Amino acid sequence: MGKPTGFIDYLRELPLDRPALDRLKDWDEFHLHPEEARLREQAARCMDCGTPFCHTGRLLSGMASGCPINNLLPEWNDLIYRGLWREAIDRLHKTNNFPEFTGRVCPAPCEGSCNAGLVADPVTIKAIECNIIDHAWDQGWVRPDPPAFRTGKRVAIIGSGPAGLCAAAQINRAGHHATVFEREDRPGGLLMYGIPNMKLDKRLVLRRVDQLAAEGVDFVTRTEVGRNYPARRLLSEFDAVILCTGATQPRDLPVEGRPLTGVHFAMDFLTANTRSLLDAQQNGRFINAAGKDVVILGGGDTGTDCCGTALRHGCRSLVQLEILPRPPERRAADNPWPEWPKIFRTDYGQEEAAAVFGADPRVYLTTVKRFLGNSAGHVEAVVTVQVKWEKDAQGRYTPREVPGSEQERPAQLVLLAMGFVGPEPGLLEQLQITRDPRSNIFAEPGRYTTSLKGVFAAGDCRRGQSLVVWAFQEGRGAARECDRYLMGHSELP
Repeated sequence: MGKPTGFIDYLRELPLDRPALDRLKDWDEFHLHPEEARLREQAARCMDCGTPFCHTGRLLSGMASGCPINNLLPEWNDLIYRGLWREAIDRLHKTNNFPEFTGRVCPAPCEGSCNAGLVADPVTIKAIECNIIDHAWDQGWVRPDPPAFRTGKRVAIIGSGPAGLCAAAQINRAGHHATVFEREDRPGGLLMYGIPNMKLDKRLVLRRVDQLAAEGVDFVTRTEVGRNYPARRLLSEFDAVILCTGATQPRDLPVEGRPLTGVHFAMDFLTANTRSLLDAQQNGRFINAAGKDVVILGGGDTGTDCCGTALRHGCRSLVQLEILPRPPERRAADNPWPEWPKIFRTDYGQEEAAAVFGADPRVYLTTVKRFLGNSAGHVEAVVTVQVKWEKDAQGRYTPREVPGSEQERPAQLVLLAMGFVGPEPGLLEQLQITRDPRSNIFAEPGRYTTSLKGVFAAGDCRRGQSLVVWAFQEGRGAARECDRYLMGHSELP
């Protein structure tokens, strides 16, 4: 522990962001890096607790508490305080294959369970993590490291999102030959097309893909297993298979007017925009929000990403509807530490909307009752209604319409960002994989084994829609169990 009184001597300081109105002019990342002296002060706030909760990685009340990949947070916080950057990246890479991703897009459940948060503000763990890995890349410390030997075993990994990339990295590290199948034109899955460039620069994703390729991982893009590559062929050509297809079936809103033109799933909007940027800096083949009244349904991260994207297009107005009530400013009595704090937060998209339109775009306890269209079949308005949550006969809270609260709002573009309901069924039906009652792949927790011998499952397709860092944990775990299946034992962590 570098400075025993650090959490008393220094206040929590997050890195600065580029001004909201300035960053809306481009698609570049908006977070800035602090000076090293400031970062070392923030690292000094780590208490090196006798019983640290920050890296416990468990579920409390259905949400993550602590780091699911068990990052060695107190260790690299102390190393940064002492200026030992090379040692810090070595400790970080022991548990995290791609810390530049989690350092940017993880909601940091580690900070929610930080012991310093009991008496003051938690340590800025996420910012420190991001700076460690970015510094390591700048110094040339991150290089391809192929395995010293090959086992001759071949493993197919279906999907190149966060779980798939982690599984591929670990399988390759064990000496097996990893082949990653991706149906899109570029690897990366959610990291590539589900998260906008200003939040995660795609050059960071591509350089990790290039590193894995240099280490011996094969990437097969534009190939959808189960459609243009027979699913059963996997079982004959590979010694094992790891399914990391994600939970990509979006939740729909089957109300009057849903088929109208201009009502889109959020991922279609975000994916087309990123592909257009990567292809030719806005080649025109995307869903354009310019000059339109935009209504977003959903108050989570995906809804926020839609806000930021629509604002960069130059939308005329922006409303983000959330069916749940506004969270409290501080932890409620039924949400104690070290649970994830369910409190009110303003993310980058809402901050940018407030800078443009003068107010937070979110409207709580509200949903859409129907869509209205013009004579050409294009959406032109949404009819919203307020709700209140009441218990039904079974004691479950259910939203009920508030009589007389209907309101018509202009909308030429509606984006459905209400989460996902499970993995797409095609491949799973072809393989006749057993699924759980929520339609996810049934695979034993901790072992990741499916109903087919030699076939494993990890990430959102197994556990349902979740955090990137849980996908990392599952990809690494499935690789370990796959290695054990192939070799009879495993030395993977």
